Amino acid sequence: MKICRAVVIAAAGIGIAVAAWADDAHTIVQNGRAFHPGDITVNRGETLDFSNQDEFIHQIYVDSPGFKYDSAEQPPGETFHIQFPDAGTFPVRCHIHPKMLLTVHVK
Repeated sequence: MKICRAVVIAAAGIGIAVAAWADDAHTIVQNGRAFHPGDITVNRGETLDFSNQDEFIHQIYVDSPGFKYDSAEQPPGETFHIQFPDAGTFPVRCHIHPKMLLTVHVK
């Protein structure tokens, strides 16, 4: 019985760690052909969730010396995720709507 309790306690600790990791995501809403918010600071390794709440398709990209990302077309209602592994400042844009700009500061 003592061994079983240790496993349950260890499993509970893992569940807490997983829940804490899941909270590292930040939501960026795409609406009105804009990112909301338009500027965000996150920690290295954190994830941004891009939620297309617009009536338009979006296609997100990052083209910086330290980080490159290019999404598939994102139809309305779809969410996708980008993890920022390195520190720096990264402009995020939409191929379809080039005036859209999100500045991501990663510390």
